[in-house]
This record gives sequence, structure tokens and C-alpha cells, in this order.
Amino acid sequence: MEPIREIGRVTLILGVVFVGVGALLYFGGKLPFRLGRLPGDIYYQGRHGTFYFPIVTCIALSVVLTLIFWVIGYFRR
Repeated sequence: MEPIREIGRVTLILGVVFVGVGALLYFGGKLPFRLGRLPGDIYYQGRHGTFYFPIVTCIALSVVLTLIFWVIGYFRR
């Protein structure tokens, strides 16, 4: 494939990804669930500090991204 066509293809894919991320950030407050505040995320507030680890959010994002990349890889063949 020509280098210019490859650059154009990558640019289109990145544009779609940026639009998707932008839509998620823009409409994220209207979703029925809050990313980063899912049940099971670890949150500890002490007297002198706070510890927060979004373990369930990380697992959910990992599963979604794995499925997306699997579908892309499946149709790319």
C-alpha cells in the first residue's frame, strides 16, 4: 500500500477514536453509571489522606477494549 494512503487510513481511524472519546466525555454525566465510581471500586478515606483505586472500572474498560480490538482484528484479516 502507498505511504500516503496508509497515513490517511491511520488519520481516519484516529479521528473516529477521538470523536468516540470526546462523545464519552461530553455525554458521560448523562450515562446511568459513572465511570470511576462503580460498585467495587476501592475507596478509603482516613484522617490524613484518601486512597482511591478504581479496580472494577479498570476491569470493565479492559473487557470493553479487548472486545473492540478483537473485533477489529477479526475483520482486518
